[in-house]
Amino acid sequence: MPAALAGCASTHSPAPIRERAQTASDKAAASKPPPPVAAGHYRVLPGDTLFKIAFEFGQDTADLAIWNNLADPGRIRSGEILRVIPPRPQVATRALPATPTVETRVLAKPTPSPVAGPPAPTVPMPAGVTEDASPDIWSWPIRGPLLARFGDGLSKGIDIAGPRGLPVQAAASGRVVYAGSGLRGYGKLIIIRHGKTLLSAYAHNARILVSEGQSVARGQAVGEIGDSDTDRVKLHFEIRERGKPVNPLIYLPNAG
Repeated sequence: MPAALAGCASTHSPAPIRERAQTASDKAAASKPPPPVAAGHYRVLPGDTLFKIAFEFGQDTADLAIWNNLADPGRIRSGEILRVIPPRPQVATRALPATPTVETRVLAKPTPSPVAGPPAPTVPMPAGVTEDASPDIWSWPIRGPLLARFGDGLSKGIDIAGPRGLPVQAAASGRVVYAGSGLRGYGKLIIIRHGKTLLSAYAHNARILVSEGQSVARGQAVGEIGDSDTDRVKLHFEIRERGKPVNPLIYLPNAG
């Protein structure tokens, strides 16, 4: 009987223990946060688009595409590191030949050459950025009392009050380039591109009624006013030119 018990005991293997330890180690390695990125750069997260990243950092999408040598701005990969500030200009340096000091002083004042240098290379427009003209006519996305004007505090646009569920309309014709809730502080957000330099943004929606890539007409319902990621029901509306916020009241009719 003792031998039988010993035989049964000998059938147990420590392998499962090692396997469990290895699995725990793998999980710890997988959960380790990635190293921080350098200042002025951003690590692409799942679900990010170039328009979303450009909006978040106040940059123009075409500039981001050029700074990062993106042939197709519509194809960025999760985990990819992108530059989100302009690169520093490269300062050309030229080594002087080893010459006597007196001769170096003479050569320190070169005669300007009348021959012009080679022309700057033409940078092609990246894919997805077209030559569409900016809209001539804009409309209010909703009508209601102004709660905040451009420049009030840190406001990058205007806040308009309205009843929950009121349709939010596209302020001008364009194409939806972002529809989601991935930007902190904006709630359910819609961004529409107008031409190649202008964007309009509609934040804190209760519902989004359009999808990315969809063309919309001026006055078309794109969302419903709500209070997502804010303290009251309102529409936060922005217009950006080359990524920089501008006063929407300059564009909207009867603003004065």
